[in-house]
Amino acid sequence: MTARTGIDPRGPRVTAGVTGIVVLIVVALGLLGLTQAATILLAAQAVVFLVAAIVGAARHPYGFVFKQFIRPRLKPPVELEDPAPPTFSQGVGFVVVALGIVLQLLGVPYAVVVAAAAAFVVAFLNSVFGYCVGCQIYLLLARAGVIRHA
Repeated sequence: MTARTGIDPRGPRVTAGVTGIVVLIVVALGLLGLTQAATILLAAQAVVFLVAAIVGAARHPYGFVFKQFIRPRLKPPVELEDPAPPTFSQGVGFVVVALGIVLQLLGVPYAVVVAAAAAFVVAFLNSVFGYCVGCQIYLLLARAGVIRHA
């Protein structure tokens, strides 16, 4: 990894914090019986996950806020992070929330709430503790030779 391809590791933590807030709102809406609103908001989050998985963690939609408003006020990062694992993680997030949306539309009660709650736990771990579950899955798959890691 060169300095050019690396990302500030604080960026994914900030984006995970925003994601955590969004999916926590989805959980609250779902538990309040506002299933349609919860499903629409989770669908919007699914689009964010999909865009980030396609364009990469360096161009994450929520990361724009970090790059424009937060990072300029911080010291430079000590080291940069490989963007591949966080990008893969966004794809995992997309699959989880998309599955919840599909199951909800098929009539499975609280599917959106469960998917959003799972996304919240993972986002919380990343945002607060810097532990990226999707990144760990990526590294496990790379070690097993299932995906190619540069």
